Amino acid sequence: MEFRELECFVVLSEELHFARTAERLYLSPGRVSQLISSLETGIGGRLFQRTSRSVRLTPLGERFLADLRPAYDGLASAVSRAKAAAREVTGAIRVGFLATPTEVVTGSVQAFERRYPGCEVELVEIPLSDPFSKLRAGQVDLAFTLLPVREPDLATGEGLNEVSYQLGVSVRHPLAGRASIAAEELSEVPLIGLDGPAPRDWRERVAPSVTPSGRPIPLAGTVTTSQEGLTQVALNRGGMLFCTPTAAHHRRPDVSFVPVTGLRPSIMGLAWVKAAETAAIRAFDEAAAGHALGVESLVA
Repeated sequence: MEFRELECFVVLSEELHFARTAERLYLSPGRVSQLISSLETGIGGRLFQRTSRSVRLTPLGERFLADLRPAYDGLASAVSRAKAAAREVTGAIRVGFLATPTEVVTGSVQAFERRYPGCEVELVEIPLSDPFSKLRAGQVDLAFTLLPVREPDLATGEGLNEVSYQLGVSVRHPLAGRASIAAEELSEVPLIGLDGPAPRDWRERVAPSVTPSGRPIPLAGTVTTSQEGLTQVALNRGGMLFCTPTAAHHRRPDVSFVPVTGLRPSIMGLAWVKAAETAAIRAFDEAAAGHALGVESLVA
């Protein structure tokens, strides 16, 4: 027996009218009739006496209603309480971030916690080479990520920032002293890419295989984290692209960061599993978007 059949039986026993029952349940009268017939088949007896003018419970129907009602009311109450809890923004929410908790991350967390003091944010680092596995495994509720995201099971919020890229190279590299380089010059710089399960378009964003005009960019090997990549860069084994805020966070004496012109900007946003969306997730995304707008207005 399905819950919908039991629900239909209870409502029809209250209304004793197929059209009104259908209206309450947002069904067609024909669908109500089908559900009641299926329930009666499963039970093995008639629950309602139907005529062209009236509908009434049979003795079996009255008995079944008396036995069912306490359990049904308890189940309906449990569903109502669960729905109410899902609308609340309390407790803890787990938020993933990629390698570096930049101002976008910390500012969004602070904006959310100011709006919802009853909800605490737990920050969880997500490997650069595996941006979505923790989301899908339920280890985080939503995650800061690079946009766009082309994963059919994931939803995304608005872009929270739009920044340029910088190329990390060893201070011994010939490009280390440059004020900037053009994107087309990346064809002469082997780039450190990503290992692991990251989708192809994600790997292309971190380490593009071609320049904007289509010239191939050599690969200098793969890593799983930003720190691994920086170590390879410091050893002069290749260059690695970083968004400007991340580059600023990772300043170190053995690595030089050179601005790159001609690449599409890096855009950060939030992603979450569509089927697991909650009021808290929506609230965090709204708080992050509001914080981003506030920052933009101050910059402007």
